[in-house]
Amino acid sequence: MGKIIALANQKGGVGKTTTTINLAASLATLEKSVLVIDADPQANASSGLGVDLKEVDCSIYECLINQQDIREAIYTTDIEGLDIVPSHIDLVGAEIEMIQLDNREKVMKKLLAPMKDLYDYVLIDCSPSLGLITVNALTAADSVVIPVQCEYFALEGISKLLNTIKIIKSKLNPALDIEGFLLTMYDSRLRSANQVYDEVKNHFQELVFHTVIQRNVTLSEAPSHGIPVILYDAESKGAKNYLSLAQEIIKRNSK
Repeated sequence: MGKIIALANQKGGVGKTTTTINLAASLATLEKSVLVIDADPQANASSGLGVDLKEVDCSIYECLINQQDIREAIYTTDIEGLDIVPSHIDLVGAEIEMIQLDNREKVMKKLLAPMKDLYDYVLIDCSPSLGLITVNALTAADSVVIPVQCEYFALEGISKLLNTIKIIKSKLNPALDIEGFLLTMYDSRLRSANQVYDEVKNHFQELVFHTVIQRNVTLSEAPSHGIPVILYDAESKGAKNYLSLAQEIIKRNSK
């Protein structure tokens, strides 16, 4: 039985999509079968995994709004064992279209339930908002990874997200766990980065992943080539960090 993990933080630019792409690729490299759900209208996870968005006939939008079979929306990637359901700019308006639906918070849950038998991990890349699509993702998920950028304002949005998670747990998805807080864009030379690191560690303790994603130029270069960092430069700091994160998640889930 597979596990659905949402990657969420309503603050933009914290490394959600970078983490989704590279964690998925690392899990697949470690011989796990992985499906990425791109639930962000910007579709950066789709293009970052080599999907030509102009060629996409069926995306997560068609599945959510037109009840299209999700299997028709699955695209393969350059990494064996890693598939993706791409996003589409139309997803921007999907929240308004979904308001009329029955059980509108549970559309994605119903959609993804059969995927747990087909994949070891389903990773959902959420958009930087706490709208209906993100609520759907958190309702469908077994757990949530919260990327936290190592900078001064990083902690501001966390309380709002934790409050949303609390509401979803009480009303929609009692089984939702926090998989972990992931510190991203860490630069040990910066005092502010070390302060954020210490603060998050003190506050959330064992919920913080041991792995820290260091600031690394190859991580920002790889998506422009439509490949994860492990294919772009397997020896880079970024590739090693995400491989370490994948190993940590596998270990946590094998207990």
